[in-house]
Amino acid sequence: MIKQITSAANPLIKQIRALERKRTRSETGLFVAEGARLVLEAEAAAVQPETLLFTAEARQRQAVTALVERFDRSGVQCIETSERLLSQITRRENTQNVVAVYRQRRQSLRALDATSHRLWVALEEVRDPGNLGTILRTADSVGAGGVILLGRCCDPFSFECVRASMGSIFAVALAEAELSELQTWSQAAGGAIIGTSLRARGRHDALPSQSGPRIVMMGNEQAGLSAEAEAACDHLVRIPMRGQADSLNLAVATAVMLYSLWGAEGYPGARP
Repeated sequence: MIKQITSAANPLIKQIRALERKRTRSETGLFVAEGARLVLEAEAAAVQPETLLFTAEARQRQAVTALVERFDRSGVQCIETSERLLSQITRRENTQNVVAVYRQRRQSLRALDATSHRLWVALEEVRDPGNLGTILRTADSVGAGGVILLGRCCDPFSFECVRASMGSIFAVALAEAELSELQTWSQAAGGAIIGTSLRARGRHDALPSQSGPRIVMMGNEQAGLSAEAEAACDHLVRIPMRGQADSLNLAVATAVMLYSLWGAEGYPGARP
């Protein structure tokens, strides 16, 4: 049954607004995604929201009407509300007129089969949610198996990260692990951990062929990989630079690495 809520004092609206805070997201295991496009992408990945909020104007679009009807039939809590309340939830003036609340999906590293994909991404101490979201999107684009977070990383379910992922938050597996776990996991699958470092001599596009999975490990935006992480790598490489810039943005560098490795195999599985 579709409900209508127009008051900011409504308990449900208060609960959803509180998901802006990391502590509330951690306690509830929930997060917010904005926009009909992201909701449709989640549905395509067989992920349904717990709550769907939308404006009367949004329901004038046929795609949104059909979406609301499908979710209502399947038991999703569907709420018609105002643009003002959606703006309060998302903290944006020009907010999307469809917002959904989802349950977070995290996996243990042991639950992921390293041999199921040729490429994986591991991130050590990544702090910028925009970078993390963009890396999720890139990992999705190359068909990587998942993104593994090492150490104290930013929250992948923050508003900023979910926005930057453009829906890939629903398509890419997410795991958290210790560096030692990653090493054991990679070795058991006959894999290779590939890291980038300014101290490396070999180029990123001159790696030896590898039959097992490749885990691209990238470091913190400011400090790069820690000494421990570099020591855990099977290969350390550097991306050549020519101009005055001394480094690439983390998300850009990760994309360079992933596309280089995928391209070295002829882009298998690429869409025509």
